[in-house]
Amino acid sequence: MADKTLTVVQTGSAIRRPKDQLATLKGLGLGRVGKRRELEDTAAVRGMIKKVSHLVRVED
Repeated sequence: MADKTLTVVQTGSAIRRPKDQLATLKGLGLGRVGKRRELEDTAAVRGMIKKVSHLVRVED
């Protein structure tokens, strides 16, 4: 499963969000609306995406 990748796009602003959500976005390599990252499909990354699912979109 680690050889697969996910494209994650930030769709919501981090302004007025809890610090842990901001830190999670930074951990995913995001930070601005519209920024896009290609990440490995691991359990840790899936958990981070779930935590900020209201701020990001996943494209397969």
